[in-house]
Amino acid sequence: MPQRRTAPHYAAGRKIRPLSKNRRRRPNGRHSSVRNVPLRTHWLLLTTLVLTLSTALLLQGYTQHLFDSTPDGAPRERGPGTAVPAGVSSGGPVIEGTAGRTATPAARTIALTFDDGPDPVWTPKILDVLRRNDVPATFFTVGTRVAENPGLARRIVDEGHQIGLHSFTHTDLGTASAWRRSLELRETQLVIAGATGVTTPLLRPPYSSTNKALGDADWSAVVQAGQEGYLTVLTTLDSQDWRRPGVEQIIAGATPKDAAGQIVLLHDAGGDRTQTVAALEQLVPRLKASGWKFVTVGDAVALPEVVQPAGTADRWHGLALITAIRTSDWIIEALSWLLWAAGAISLLRAVAVFVAARRHVRMRRRPWGAPVTEPVSVIVPAYNESAGIEAAVRSLVASDHQVEVIVVDDGSTDGTADIVEALRLPGVRVIRQQNAGKPAALNTGIAAAYCNLLVMVDGDTVFEPDAVRMIVQPFAQRRVGAVSGNAKVVNRGGLLGRWQHIEYVVGFNLDRRLFDLAECMPTVPGAVGAFRREALLRVGGVSDTTLAEDTDLTMALCRDGWRVVYEERAKAWTEAPASLGALWKQRYRWCYGTLQAMWKHRGALTQRGQAGKLGRRGLGYLLLFQVLLPLLAPVVDVFAIYGLVFLDPLRIVGLWTAFLLLQVLMGLYAFRLDGERPGPLWSLPLQQFVYRQLMYLVVIQSVFTAVAGSRLRWQRMDRYGSLKVPVTASEAPLSDRLSVPGAPSAPEPWAAPAASPYDGYDADPAWASHPPEPVPYSSQDHIWPSQGHRDL
Repeated sequence: MPQRRTAPHYAAGRKIRPLSKNRRRRPNGRHSSVRNVPLRTHWLLLTTLVLTLSTALLLQGYTQHLFDSTPDGAPRERGPGTAVPAGVSSGGPVIEGTAGRTATPAARTIALTFDDGPDPVWTPKILDVLRRNDVPATFFTVGTRVAENPGLARRIVDEGHQIGLHSFTHTDLGTASAWRRSLELRETQLVIAGATGVTTPLLRPPYSSTNKALGDADWSAVVQAGQEGYLTVLTTLDSQDWRRPGVEQIIAGATPKDAAGQIVLLHDAGGDRTQTVAALEQLVPRLKASGWKFVTVGDAVALPEVVQPAGTADRWHGLALITAIRTSDWIIEALSWLLWAAGAISLLRAVAVFVAARRHVRMRRRPWGAPVTEPVSVIVPAYNESAGIEAAVRSLVASDHQVEVIVVDDGSTDGTADIVEALRLPGVRVIRQQNAGKPAALNTGIAAAYCNLLVMVDGDTVFEPDAVRMIVQPFAQRRVGAVSGNAKVVNRGGLLGRWQHIEYVVGFNLDRRLFDLAECMPTVPGAVGAFRREALLRVGGVSDTTLAEDTDLTMALCRDGWRVVYEERAKAWTEAPASLGALWKQRYRWCYGTLQAMWKHRGALTQRGQAGKLGRRGLGYLLLFQVLLPLLAPVVDVFAIYGLVFLDPLRIVGLWTAFLLLQVLMGLYAFRLDGERPGPLWSLPLQQFVYRQLMYLVVIQSVFTAVAGSRLRWQRMDRYGSLKVPVTASEAPLSDRLSVPGAPSAPEPWAAPAASPYDGYDADPAWASHPPEPVPYSSQDHIWPSQGHRDL
């Protein structure tokens, strides 16, 4: 068949002007200001963000979920006290653990001590009572609560009270390991230094009481604290206010029975302290009237200069720790809201997709209109497709619809064009061109095609015999400008193949049903798609300004007023990547190209008609579910690990199981709609631990690449030769080749028309009566691809 001269290219009735010679061009012939930079910094940033999040979660888990909230007086097992020196057991309540020395308050002096604060509600009320009565006290503070309320800690010191340590998370130091004890004391000292500017040697271990109650484990903690420079302060009187026994009972418990000096235990946090505040109002005046002197712990045992100014390093470290703790609180709160929102949106999406799929099934039971029988031009762009090109071409020739097949060899180096020519199949043409990229190859095929209906197919795709006939039937409706077919994975034997098979059936095809129903289809896949010639010409053909030329083209058609639909009966089989590396490259290109197309067509958000449906429905859906939610996926995984460690593991596993069950139910429904066996769905749980992480990492890298303004080159996928070569029309009758009984008879061999119907763009007369709704669309968005070199 003679080669046809390429006709001039038109868009929206205008010839596309070539690029000016004096404009700066890249090596592949196109001008651009996009930067070529190494894609490394975004991984460093991502790692930093994940580490920051992990640190925040660890800090939050340690400070909040390892916090021991058991009441001070709750029953606890006490071990033997044989290691406790007798002088300590019978000595004073202030202990220097290293030397085993104790100190006793002076007679008729009383030190009021308050544990577990500072609390934003009760500590200020207690401070007010003490100020009105001009009474100093000692506050043994919990490190995490100092970090949450640094202003209250400063007020304690500023109003002349002493401050001490009550551990960082209110943990039992007697049962804690040595390293945990040191961490608890050091972190508490730092936050006190950061909040108040002072350091203190005073320590009251949580759950401690009198000297006689010390066990061996408790004594070990006292000795270690002494070695680290702390004085342990126990009590002589327990007000029992933690029990909330009533105001009079608290007063009785805190009132001395003789003239010996006392250290009284009270609480300014840990629950409702109304009774404690009321008891103080009465206790202090009574004891003052009885001749008791109120002092701090340091003054009670005559300790010189107990509280000292903090060093500059300790103060800054403390401020940093306070900032980290408070920031982690904000992060966790924000993440909690985001995760709830993401869960709700995901559930709503599942419901919406399910409802849309059911409605789409009912809608597709109605015919498109009168059968479409006119011949079709099938364009196969090919670059080094020797592994599968024969199977692809033979499947097209075996179609039960009249087709011409145009294989555009884009500078292959593996003999792809030679393979096709050696087949000598009727109705098959080969056009050779220098390597210029897939969009340029498609445009070459469009210009050379004889028919008004065009099907575009990748060189690694095999069509079922009725696929061409099925995919062109929607063109019975004049508003339809493009049709998406049903791409299926052929190499689904391995685990990676199964996961991609599930993704194609459950993700891609269910979404396409929703997009079809909402009239906002964003992508006609390159593996199996059909187009009207005039629709392609109106938008300037296939653009090479993005890496997702199929998405870019589909969005351009929607913005030009055309309807894009999904025909699930048009099935084609394509090779999926067989390795994680190949899958990464493919999905990275897809995702990055989709982001480019979304940005390029962002103007659809403010347009009306078909363009507005794409913008407000399609682009909004893509942004929410293919960009924002995947960006949250690492947070979900890190948060799940956090939940397993610090929260209720059964609850976390239950939520994960519920999410997985939802996916299985959607998978079963999608497989049923597509006529697939549900066997591969057994691998869904495993998919959550490998495949999903790979997909969200692809999205993250694509977003960082787009934000950085880096340029991603075309990356060709490896072919594996897993496509089977069908029997050709010349080797067997068509009825033997079709898998359905009663198949139509074989079409006549393709014959080119005597005169080409394409010599530029002339509007179809039918166009005037049923045109799609025109919308503003800048010609600058349609830059005709140049023929410079670029890898496919």
